[in-house]
Amino acid sequence: MFKTMGEDIRAVKERDPAAQGSFIIWLTYPGLHARWSHVIEHFLWNHGWCRLARVSSQFTRFMTGVEIHPGAVIGRRFFIDHAMAVIIGETTVIGDDVTLYQGVTLGGTGKETGKRHPTLQDNVLVGVGASVLGNIVVGENSKVGGGAVVVCDVPPNSTVVGIPGRVVMRDGMRVESEKKDAELHKENLPDPIEEQCDNLCERLEVLEREMAALRERSA
Repeated sequence: MFKTMGEDIRAVKERDPAAQGSFIIWLTYPGLHARWSHVIEHFLWNHGWCRLARVSSQFTRFMTGVEIHPGAVIGRRFFIDHAMAVIIGETTVIGDDVTLYQGVTLGGTGKETGKRHPTLQDNVLVGVGASVLGNIVVGENSKVGGGAVVVCDVPPNSTVVGIPGRVVMRDGMRVESEKKDAELHKENLPDPIEEQCDNLCERLEVLEREMAALRERSA
């Protein structure tokens, strides 16, 4: 447990530029508190103390704003930044070095049985307010943009945005244009809706020019 806490605190220092000393991180990061509570709750769940594990998880939810089902499997150096309103379902599997932001849901679709929650492989980042739903796999080193709703498998080394989520970057290249591009920052993820609006505006300008040309000819 103490080894886990030490690793998690070091992970916060590496990923959060606002992080201060280890003691402040230990004292003030509810995402870490929820993660550490889950370690105990998961142990209880696996050893037949399911009711106690559920009661403890609800207390953790009340204290931190993060709901992690005791049955979820979570790897090492897991970090929930600005933890609040995060939900992680029972059959979720999370790899190592995964980062979630506030408002993330790792949930089911309501139509599945058995393994009904997502699997996030190593080094996945899920942005603010995103939802990853159903028994799907988000490949390692992938990023899910803020507000995205992902319901299909995501290949490794990909960036997913939009509703429903679609891959716009893979292995450092744009999927649409196949042009090389630098690795995107989280705040600069491409927005497919904005791109479509830009295309419509360009088309409208073309139509306006054509209409103006027709008026000149008929005058």
